[in-house]
Amino acid sequence: MTEETNTQANTETQTESVLNSVKQAFAPVTDAFKNMQNLDVPEATRDFVKRAAGTAKEKAADIHAGSEKVTAAIETAVADSVSEVAKISRNIQQAIYQDAETFFSGIDKLASAKSVNEAVQIQSDLVRAQGEVLISRAKSTTEYFGKLVADGAKSVQDNFSKTFSKSA
Repeated sequence: MTEETNTQANTETQTESVLNSVKQAFAPVTDAFKNMQNLDVPEATRDFVKRAAGTAKEKAADIHAGSEKVTAAIETAVADSVSEVAKISRNIQQAIYQDAETFFSGIDKLASAKSVNEAVQIQSDLVRAQGEVLISRAKSTTEYFGKLVADGAKSVQDNFSKTFSKSA
């Protein structure tokens, strides 16, 4: 057992020796950390940091306000788009209904024809009238979409100029 005790004592001595070597090697670093805790920060440095933090806070607020404006512009554009889609859908439904009414009215007129010549005349009048309606709808649709695109482009331009003029 004495040999075992000697081995254990020898190991402890070696461990303490290694620890002391590590402590001595890192002593300058430890002293530097101790001295840093007592280091005074100059007034000018503190003021500079406070000003920089204040400026960064203002810029963050500006960026946040700008992002809110962009979100509002997107919401407006989407709401306007949904409104326009609903309007287009109603107009299409109305056109389909009018076409169905015209078709059944034409059937009634054709049924009341007393001769083949009269039926041909009624049919050609119906076709011509339907053609005029289609041309009128095509013109209206072209004008409507032209106005819609122009208004949409102006709205986007206005929203972006509002958003980026103040945040720039």
